[in-house]
Amino acid sequence: MSTIPTSMTVIAIRSPGAPEMLVPEQRPVTPPGEGEVLVKVAAAGVNRPDVMQRMGLYPPPKGATDIPGLEIAGEVVALGAGATRFKLGDQVMALVVGGGYAEYCPTYESHCLPVPAGLPITQAAAVPETFFTVWYNTFERGGLKAGETLLVHGGSSGIGTAAIQLAKAFGAKVITTAGSPEKCDACRKLGADLAINYKTEDFVAATKAATGGKGADVILDMVGGDYIERNYEAAAVEGRVVQIAFQGSPKATVDFRRIMLKRLTHTGSTLRARSVADKGAIARAVETNVLPLLASGRVRPVMDSTFALRKAADAHARMETSAHIGKIVLTI
Repeated sequence: MSTIPTSMTVIAIRSPGAPEMLVPEQRPVTPPGEGEVLVKVAAAGVNRPDVMQRMGLYPPPKGATDIPGLEIAGEVVALGAGATRFKLGDQVMALVVGGGYAEYCPTYESHCLPVPAGLPITQAAAVPETFFTVWYNTFERGGLKAGETLLVHGGSSGIGTAAIQLAKAFGAKVITTAGSPEKCDACRKLGADLAINYKTEDFVAATKAATGGKGADVILDMVGGDYIERNYEAAAVEGRVVQIAFQGSPKATVDFRRIMLKRLTHTGSTLRARSVADKGAIARAVETNVLPLLASGRVRPVMDSTFALRKAADAHARMETSAHIGKIVLTI
């Protein structure tokens, strides 16, 4: 095992703005604190919140590093006080509150999962933020059960591709929306029962038609805006709408009578600002329910592209085209 250097290359945000504001710079390596491990990062996932942070729209929580990056995979190279689960040299994938776009990153041991044998490290880096989000929101908050119908918007995104696979693995029917014939094809290949091109079809009518007029039991939405009212229309009686982002708008004018008439639940959550204990509990649930599916190869992160760490600006530009299908990952 190599000795740990005192400084490392990270990707910093020079000032809020376009992808070219992401620049490599040297920073000191932060040693692991209590209950933490230091990971020599092999790969880091790129997520929409990173783009929002770069644009100045999603500041890191108080006390968190300003380095972007919410998920990593790599080798444990140092243990903080009280960290006993992993040993030096173990391969882990971890949810981090920031700092993933770097050669080294400290993270809470409780937010790490072992990398299953046979899962490439670049794919491992695409797991934590995405699969934690999908598991918690779809199954814990949304209560999706076998035999129910999930409608997931943005089916070809990292979140969408994970949600399709997990919902199918647990016996649900899956309807998804995507913005092109190619993206719809990709969703069907992953197991979606119906893929709706939202640019040419009305997802409300298509969802109702596919469910014999009943509607979707759970709707996973990252769009917001005018989708909010349409989700209420597309939902089944006793349906659950789970909000995880607002790529459209966080504001909408909505006729709320449908909530009462259909007895709907509209809930939502963010992951980054949650407590250490909350994230640890989600990690354990993912380890119990999802890790066996990843280990067996039944579920896999869908990979769009990889970029070297120093090309983080290119990775963000790729994400902003919205042409990607699945996950974008930085390699180190």
